[in-house]
Amino acid sequence: MTGAPHLPSLELLPMIESAVLWLLKTLAVPTVGLTSVFIISFVAATLLPLGSEPAVFAVIKANGALFWPVIFVATAGNTLGGMVDYWMGYGAKQAFSRERGSSWFSWLERYGAKTMLLAWVPGIGDPICTLGGWLKLPFWPSVMYMAIGKFARYVLVVWLLLNVPDGFWRQVASWLA
Repeated sequence: MTGAPHLPSLELLPMIESAVLWLLKTLAVPTVGLTSVFIISFVAATLLPLGSEPAVFAVIKANGALFWPVIFVATAGNTLGGMVDYWMGYGAKQAFSRERGSSWFSWLERYGAKTMLLAWVPGIGDPICTLGGWLKLPFWPSVMYMAIGKFARYVLVVWLLLNVPDGFWRQVASWLA
């Protein structure tokens, strides 16, 4: 008996390939559409580093008639994810040392639930939702401002992607590369 790893027999390879193709087809954004947009938008609003815009844009590009349904579903998923962040912060209690003099805390306390308008900003939006919960900002006003900000972001980003010529985006990509 040798120490070589046991490889699947050649008869199993078509079955494995078929299973992988089935899984990819099942999870394909244009096929599942709104369900995928909701799940991806929800997960993207948690503290996980994932962007929902590519999925939103892919579904709208595949079927332009779904523009508003996709925007509303993405906003709902992203807002629910922001609510999860809020409740994680709300339940954290002593997880952070509260520095009253900190600019973040004073800024959030000063403007209250309105700060949730910035929940859409990459990099700071999720922590803002979490800190909002930790500071016990009013829940429903926070959700309302979160939803407004996220809705405006999706409308603007998708409108720009659909209406600004591809050449512009290619030029921007070349500058960033």
